[in-house]
Amino acid sequence: MADKIRLGFVGANINSTWAGQSHFPALLASPDVEMTAVCTTRAESAEEARQHFGAKLAFHDFREMAASDEIDAVAVVVRVPSHYEPTKAALEAGKHVLTEWPLGRTTAEAEELAALARAKGVQTAVGLQSRVSPALGYVKELIEDRYVGEMLSCSVNTFRDGPLERDSGRTWQRDASLGANTLTIATGHVIDALRFVAGDFAQVACMVTTQVPQWYETDTQQFVDTDSPDNVRVSGRLASGAAAAVHVGAAPWAGSGYRMEIYGREGTLVVTGSVSSQRGEMLRVRGAQRSHQLQDLEIPQRFVYVPDDFPKGDPFNIGQLYTLFAQAIRNGESRAPMPTFDTAVGLHRFIDTIKEASDTGRELAVG
Repeated sequence: MADKIRLGFVGANINSTWAGQSHFPALLASPDVEMTAVCTTRAESAEEARQHFGAKLAFHDFREMAASDEIDAVAVVVRVPSHYEPTKAALEAGKHVLTEWPLGRTTAEAEELAALARAKGVQTAVGLQSRVSPALGYVKELIEDRYVGEMLSCSVNTFRDGPLERDSGRTWQRDASLGANTLTIATGHVIDALRFVAGDFAQVACMVTTQVPQWYETDTQQFVDTDSPDNVRVSGRLASGAAAAVHVGAAPWAGSGYRMEIYGREGTLVVTGSVSSQRGEMLRVRGAQRSHQLQDLEIPQRFVYVPDDFPKGDPFNIGQLYTLFAQAIRNGESRAPMPTFDTAVGLHRFIDTIKEASDTGRELAVG
């Protein structure tokens, strides 16, 4: 294997929004992974990406790229409905795979991909990058070290931009069956962060709603119907016995960002950010032990896996993820806190339980 993991990137269009904000700068700065091959849906844009990123190879068929002997791993960073096929092709070719969250459009797709990865004996990673946030890694350790003592209750609220209008190129997300909405993406990231630091849920009662049933398309000047959830409220009990509450909403104006609160017999922990837990901003961690005054807590350097000069912001946690992914490939096994396809399957199943609890109006046990 080469000094760096040789990566083939599906979704390498240089105009891509999320990849451009996060994956591309993370890979260009990574000491562990290089973008050896790029893949888009057209030969022209693939060649444009190859030249732009200095990649060795360009493909417009992900199956051909997956079959190449010149790459060790594949990253799949495209729209959610298109995750399944390139991920499956890469696994069938025996490549290690990193796929953005959600892993599949449905839980069944995610389960199939995770099973195939196990059968092929390859390493996987999924874009649940809250789990590699230095701040949340530290909070998890503090809870395990009994900083708050017995955990009594916890909550997390996240309100992010949820525009009432958008251009027609972005209104495809109005169809809930495509798997890319506030329930699956925003709530998935936020509630996974809570599960990561505080433990799994044992019981939930939920309300999943669409507060804005129509979006205005700015270019067509038409309203289009949507059944995609935009507000998700979950209340329940963790396996530890602690009470838990979650509210994730798409707010049209001045969303307040991210806030997690952990309360115990001995103390309190509060984590805040301007956007959300999975984004690369360094979250603020404050704590109090037997005190009513919160104080800022310094995040230890041991939770940082990338070089000191690594780009801040959205590339940061993605870079953390690529570092652990590369280590897993080199060592032949993954280590915590890297989220794998099996991690993704567990979250997919939990989101299904949230939806079922909302649809039936019943409190449900979490399997």
